[in-house]
Amino acid sequence: MGIVVAGPSGVGKTVVGEALAARLGAPFVDGDALHPPENIAKMSAGVPLTDADRWPWLDRVAAAAREGAVVACSALARRYRDRLRAGDPAVRFIVLSADAAVLEERMRARTHFMPPSLLASQLALVEPLDADEPGVALVSDLSPQATAERALDALGGTAQTEPKN
Repeated sequence: MGIVVAGPSGVGKTVVGEALAARLGAPFVDGDALHPPENIAKMSAGVPLTDADRWPWLDRVAAAAREGAVVACSALARRYRDRLRAGDPAVRFIVLSADAAVLEERMRARTHFMPPSLLASQLALVEPLDADEPGVALVSDLSPQATAERALDALGGTAQTEPKN
């Protein structure tokens, strides 16, 4: 079973995902590294991705989760999380959120291909985790380690990933 740490840009998916993977002894995969160059070029130019751009990327994310990784991936809308679950029905989600001003501040403070100008388009896509989706929604307001621990507690403390051979 894999875990997808989801949420908009700047919410802390990577640092929380790394802390969670370390805690679980699981591999960590940054979903940004799974984007094809065309997607990165679009986002770097301030152009939001379309669903057609996202589908192959989400399939790569699902494959990493299927291998037992903790994966950072925006997965902002239900249809994206459904696509990930279609690729790995056992995946669990940790959906992080933060105030838009906090996200923008974090984005401006880092070097990344996703410009702050795309934050509004991401926030427009956000759909909360539904009750039938396996996972937990958390506000990203603590340290990455504390957020990872809070996520594990919320998942029942039993979240485990096992690499598949």
